[in-house]
Amino acid sequence: MPITSRRSFVAGLAGATTALPMLSERAVSQLFQAETIAGERSAAELANDESYWSHIQRAFDMDRTMINLNNGGISPTPTHVLEQMIRDLKFVNELPVEHNWRILEPRMESTRRELAKEFGCDPEEMAVVRNASEGLETMILGIDLQRGDEVVITNQNYGRMITTWQQRERREGIVLKQVSFPVPLTDPKVLLKNLEAAITPRTKVIELTHITNLTGQILPIRDVVRMARPRGIEVFVDGAHAFAHFPFTRDELECDYYATSLHKWMHAPIGAGFLYVRKEKIAKLWPLMGSDKTRETNIRKYEEICTHPQANFNAVSTAITFHRTIGGERKIARLRYLRDRWAKALLAESPRVKVLTELGPDKAGAICMFGVEGIDPGKLGSWMLANYRIVNTPIVHPEFNGIRITPSIYTTVDELDTFVDAVKTAIKKGIA
Repeated sequence: MPITSRRSFVAGLAGATTALPMLSERAVSQLFQAETIAGERSAAELANDESYWSHIQRAFDMDRTMINLNNGGISPTPTHVLEQMIRDLKFVNELPVEHNWRILEPRMESTRRELAKEFGCDPEEMAVVRNASEGLETMILGIDLQRGDEVVITNQNYGRMITTWQQRERREGIVLKQVSFPVPLTDPKVLLKNLEAAITPRTKVIELTHITNLTGQILPIRDVVRMARPRGIEVFVDGAHAFAHFPFTRDELECDYYATSLHKWMHAPIGAGFLYVRKEKIAKLWPLMGSDKTRETNIRKYEEICTHPQANFNAVSTAITFHRTIGGERKIARLRYLRDRWAKALLAESPRVKVLTELGPDKAGAICMFGVEGIDPGKLGSWMLANYRIVNTPIVHPEFNGIRITPSIYTTVDELDTFVDAVKTAIKKGIA
């Protein structure tokens, strides 16, 4: 959203809180003050402006006795988004059969419309689901494959997706191929070459992550799609960590299938995600739960998961509004600034520190992995949690290991500096 448009949007919110019950007066006030501080400055210029980001941080009610550096798993939601969900839950509880199904469920069309606008697709290609895994399971289990058909993935795909493919392999006799690629992936052509080498005339699907959950490497999705499509190979994209993390649209990826979680970088409540399927592909992809034949080409067939709380899905619209008032360019500039702040500080501290994620103003995002030679990452992670109350994510992979650190827009520089000091202490004094 351009600066002038964003300012007008936020100013409109500030003067319309009574007409917009989903946005609390407190939330609008913080956003308005942040926008006043931002002025005409670019995203890069705002990345290290703590006066601006302090207002964004106040939108979250956090337990600051802990330092949460595992926002790649589940991120907290802004307080006003959570309040919207709670209001709807209470409303449903007054008369569930009427309020959940006949009042709140139709309102989800607004969520569908706004998500489609953000992703850049037709609303009739956008299914609102519970998380990325549900969307990917729909793809993996919903595509028709015959015994001997081949599927190519990477060995850095999300574990749940790998095990789902392996179950089809055991049950139906398909052939699963896992390819490797370097960490960090400084040359995307290496991944393309490795994928292409695994393709045969029996290859039907390539499934890979948009950004890995391990090191935060952004993969060249459009190049993979362009390689696979002329061969008649479907490309399934796991965007769990990508959507609302950094700006992109469907057309920039050129993909036909995409699934993501919204409780990570969109800061929606837990239990919301989306599944995108290009319109002409919907009929050939079966839903997880049975659907009537009349809905064969209807994207809503993927939403037939029986009774579920509608409040989670409807609160996504409020989370989208919060995301838009900040802006995708500002968000990723801030996240990269926070990442570089701690990573470069540790690299400067000791040659024993190794960073397995590319750094730079246009590289990766908030997710970054590091290790310290001579210190087991699992033990270091436990030591930081026990002694500094730092929540972190040790990663052990057959080809590499380390600790994944993932700050978010509510993370303060003081919290990151505490983390840096903890690692410096571990390097100098050990963790025994």
